[in-house]
Amino acid sequence: MDIFPKILLACSPLLLACPGAMAQQAGDTIVGAGLAVLSPRESLGPLSSTGPGAAALNAATAGATADIDTVATLSLSVLHMFTDNLAAELTLGVPPKLKVDVHLRSGSHIDAASAREITPALVGKYLFMRPGDRWRPYLGLGVAYTKFDQVRINRSDPLVVGLAGTSASLSSEWSPVVAAGFIYNIDDRWSVNASVSHLRLKTTATLVGAGGTTTGELKLNPVDYVVRLGYRF
Repeated sequence: MDIFPKILLACSPLLLACPGAMAQQAGDTIVGAGLAVLSPRESLGPLSSTGPGAAALNAATAGATADIDTVATLSLSVLHMFTDNLAAELTLGVPPKLKVDVHLRSGSHIDAASAREITPALVGKYLFMRPGDRWRPYLGLGVAYTKFDQVRINRSDPLVVGLAGTSASLSSEWSPVVAAGFIYNIDDRWSVNASVSHLRLKTTATLVGAGGTTTGELKLNPVDYVVRLGYRF
């Protein structure tokens, strides 16, 4: 995927701007804002239906797969240094809208559903090098909590309405986060933080329609590409 290099290229004037830096030392707090690109690695588990129309629903959804579009959103963060090398970062993006296409043996259903994803995350980080160094690569491990709201279905699609015309929901879930990246110190206050993170995220989809209730496991497993401009207090 070429998104991450393009983001870094867009930030290259900042990376060349100023000599010298002294940042990310014990007690520092860095507030950041920037762009996050979420690229799901989605898969849809078998769908199972119960109710008066279960046989017809199970036949219609057999072998179903899903696609979720890549989305971009504003990302905010607060990173606190506990030592010169150990830190914790709290992140939250402006909740993006995910669009889901569903593919069945009978055909594809574009924009079958959509939902807003809210994913705060807390990640512990180990920063290599020293506070006075311009470049500080890091590794991170943490946890994220994902909540989905504003779940909507395509009511112009008869099959989708048959599956979920009464209601549709996605369960909230905790998931582990692994991250790698670097901080580039522009000067003793300003920095650029670029990272790649992976979340092992899955949710249970529950669809209620006239024929019964259908459930299935939707794995998103997104890779997040993030670049933020930070200010040290």
